Amino acid sequence: MISIKTDKLKAAETVVFIANNKWKPFANDFTTDEIKYINKNIKDKKEVIYINKYKALKIIVVLKSNQPEYKTNEKSRLLSFDVCKAVNKEKIKNVVINDCIKNKQYSLAFAEGLILSNYSFDKYFTKDKDENSHIKQIAIKSPDINKRDIDELNNITQAVVISRNLINEPLSELTAVKLSKEIESFGKKAGFTTEVFSKKKIETLKMGGLLAVNRGSVDPPTFSVLEWKPRNAKNKKPVVLVGKGVVFDTGGMNIKPDKSMAFMKCDMAGAAAVVGAMYAITKNKLPVHVIALVPATDNRPGGNAYVPQDIIKMHNGSTVEVLNTDAEGRMILADALSYAKNYKPELVIDIATLTGSAMAAIGHYGIVGMGNAKVKTFEKLKKSGENVYERVVEFPFWDEYNEMLKSDYADIKNIGGKSAGAITAGKFLEHFTDYPYIHLDIAGPAYTFTTDNYRGKGGTGVGVRLLYDLIKNYA
Repeated sequence: MISIKTDKLKAAETVVFIANNKWKPFANDFTTDEIKYINKNIKDKKEVIYINKYKALKIIVVLKSNQPEYKTNEKSRLLSFDVCKAVNKEKIKNVVINDCIKNKQYSLAFAEGLILSNYSFDKYFTKDKDENSHIKQIAIKSPDINKRDIDELNNITQAVVISRNLINEPLSELTAVKLSKEIESFGKKAGFTTEVFSKKKIETLKMGGLLAVNRGSVDPPTFSVLEWKPRNAKNKKPVVLVGKGVVFDTGGMNIKPDKSMAFMKCDMAGAAAVVGAMYAITKNKLPVHVIALVPATDNRPGGNAYVPQDIIKMHNGSTVEVLNTDAEGRMILADALSYAKNYKPELVIDIATLTGSAMAAIGHYGIVGMGNAKVKTFEKLKKSGENVYERVVEFPFWDEYNEMLKSDYADIKNIGGKSAGAITAGKFLEHFTDYPYIHLDIAGPAYTFTTDNYRGKGGTGVGVRLLYDLIKNYA
């Protein structure tokens, strides 16, 4: 994991100059011919200009100054990906970012994108590691960036890497039990407390949804409770984050076709997001009381697996008619949302790779959100989505959708009809709440099959930065 520091420029180092189209290069940084070359390229609206200095590069990143700041920040992250490829091609290890226009957000966004672009999951290579990741150290020269800014960004990017690593781990190395142990380890490093419920405790708590999904597995389920409660917390009631922790989803008895099952190690991306968010929140000591709940299991068709038309009694006493065992995420989340009532929370947000419907609706470009929380809470969420460019599209959450979940044999059924699948999934979950509630469906952006700029390939860690920014600005 590379990190950022503040440093002075050295002549032999590769330098990225963060500029705009009004910027004038200084003679002490460039030769006369280089300045002419730079000015011509800026006039020609080139966004990245490279000058090769043999063992180092001078790179000018030209940002537009006539658009909203959040869009320019995202452009800075996107251009960092191109720079990362160029720098790694030259096997350059150290990069200095020079803030030439005195806008620290653009430089911090570029550094963030550079770190995330440089990520690779190479743990299981037995010989050569990923040769595409050469950058080891990033320094920033800026009159406005201080150590606190650097530490915060280091912790956030580390949290995203933690989330990506968890998602990219195969089931053989990340069962529900192993996930809970990883969470405990991160808690010790960051400073949040962790309590892990065993299968026996889960049975005592009568978490029927989690136990039903787990019935086809030889590995036991876990239920992890993470808590950060600083003395200076500004909220009297906690904010609760809930992450779906299906460490692998075969679909159960409604088994998935091969192509759909091939990447289902990512079905715990919601859990990875809340773990990463808790890591960043705690490391940066945000003054907000936050609790995270992670119900975890795999979903298999073996053993005594639950089947369609089974009726499951849930943690809150409700009965659920199972019509599809591949709608398992909502079953384990429902128990966690019911358990969250114990904390009398101010707000509960769940995040999950829940439905193909969400992905079909908006693709991988954003997160589907819905719920019954106040309008101003959704406004804050959407603003955070813009800040980190993990944008949230709010879907309707009308009571009429509850009609689609009525069962002939139980209090509620676990799927609706052919239409509005993402919404009926959210309405199913709302049945188990009695507090202000937001549901985030990250089925689209949680995992990529080809490299998606700084978001990478495989687990993206989406949700970590969104939840962190929301909690940071929440109080």
